[in-house]
Amino acid sequence: MSTTAVPVVAAADDRPAHRDPNVLRWLGAYLSGAVGDNVYYIALSWAAVQSGTPAQAGLVTAASALPRALLMLGGGVLADRYGPRRVVLGSTAARSALVLTAAVLLLATSPGLWALGAVAVLFGVVDAVFLPAAGSLPARITARGQLARVQGMRGLGTRLANVLGGPLGGLGVAVGGTAGAFGLAALLVGVSLPLLLTVRVAALPPDERQERRAPLAELRDGLRHIRRHPVLRPLVIAAALSDLGFVGPMNLGLTLLAQQRGWGSAGMGWVLAGFGTGAGAASLLLTWRGRIPRAAVVAAATNLVAAVAIAALAQVPSVAGASGVAALIGVSAGLSGALCGALVQAHAGALYLGRVLSVSTIVGFGVAPLTFPVIGTAVAAWGTGPVFAVCAGVSALAAAVVLAVRDLRRAELP
Repeated sequence: MSTTAVPVVAAADDRPAHRDPNVLRWLGAYLSGAVGDNVYYIALSWAAVQSGTPAQAGLVTAASALPRALLMLGGGVLADRYGPRRVVLGSTAARSALVLTAAVLLLATSPGLWALGAVAVLFGVVDAVFLPAAGSLPARITARGQLARVQGMRGLGTRLANVLGGPLGGLGVAVGGTAGAFGLAALLVGVSLPLLLTVRVAALPPDERQERRAPLAELRDGLRHIRRHPVLRPLVIAAALSDLGFVGPMNLGLTLLAQQRGWGSAGMGWVLAGFGTGAGAASLLLTWRGRIPRAAVVAAATNLVAAVAIAALAQVPSVAGASGVAALIGVSAGLSGALCGALVQAHAGALYLGRVLSVSTIVGFGVAPLTFPVIGTAVAAWGTGPVFAVCAGVSALAAAVVLAVRDLRRAELP
């Protein structure tokens, strides 16, 4: 069984990814779905707040994380078994139908927290299938030399979705109530389907296809591929450490910091705007350059800068200063994350890409959100400064892993 890297798309004519119509169609589908996701989370949060206490609303909005953490490895198996395009199409249709069902439910009745929690859990189950396939799809639609550029384009799509999702979600709630916002989210997610149907995906060469085995056996094969690979094994560990130290402070931690400083929601919005601006600049740089030499070393260096900036964020008293630090976090973490993602796609065997992506992202999408109660308890006991510093130290360990392992330290993008 061959374990070579992801093949070059046969239809590629050496055009940069940002000029390839096939990649642009994928980007349009990704953007529409990402905007729909943002509108969905706003609608879910609003409906939960209207139905219960803030603590109960927090549990509802976090309910998607547990099934993602438990099932994402299985989602990676499905992506490799049936192909990422097919899995993305099926799971996207399921996501749209689920959110549309929530809209109908809200129109017909006043669902309680249990019903909203069930919607969130089911969405997390579908997400566990969708995310590994969506993450591995870019490597099958472009040449290997364009992987970093595609990661930059995906980052730009994420930033734009965050900018558009908030106002559209608020508008949906204002015009059509919570049901209207859910309906808008279902429409936006559904719009990505016809675009995805037009995206061409490279077929694996005959010697890169494997016979189907039991799902657990295929999962073990994927884990064995990571364990034996000199670059992937430490890279997956580094990604997990980075996500574990980053997600808590920049989500719940930032909200608690704004409360302690008296910045209010407007001040927190400016800090988030600074982060988004920095992350967008990093994505734009990768889209423009297409390739960064010494990718692993640059990823480690920018990860270390982001970790230091996270620790410093808790020490800045003013909104303006915090916005500047957040912009630095956005630039450095954006570069580090995109480069690590491109390295994973470049070095994973074509047969195992979905499983490798599921392992490398499970902490960020599934495990790290489950640490929010621990973050909140720790901040209440010791304050934001020590907690941010500890999280920054965990994130900085990722840079240490990259620099300590020779094969990973020397890893380059095609």
